[in-house]
Amino acid sequence: MDEVIEMGLGKRRSKYGAFLDRRNIPQERIREITKLGRDTLTRVCNNPSYYPNGTSMRKLVDAARKLSGENVSADDFWPM
Repeated sequence: MDEVIEMGLGKRRSKYGAFLDRRNIPQERIREITKLGRDTLTRVCNNPSYYPNGTSMRKLVDAARKLSGENVSADDFWPM
């Protein structure tokens, strides 16, 4: 079963979205770094069952590492 994390006013977040929220990293900043579309990033952050393709996943993990300073991996956000 997918883990659903609720943040703030009942906003559903994926593990990736919750990670950004806990570190106060704006989705817009991730979008600027990854060059992914706004719709894709919204889906990644809000839909716990969404699984991005390999290229997008790599960009998202690299951006999370860069902005958080943590050594995260795709396994931290999506089941492999």
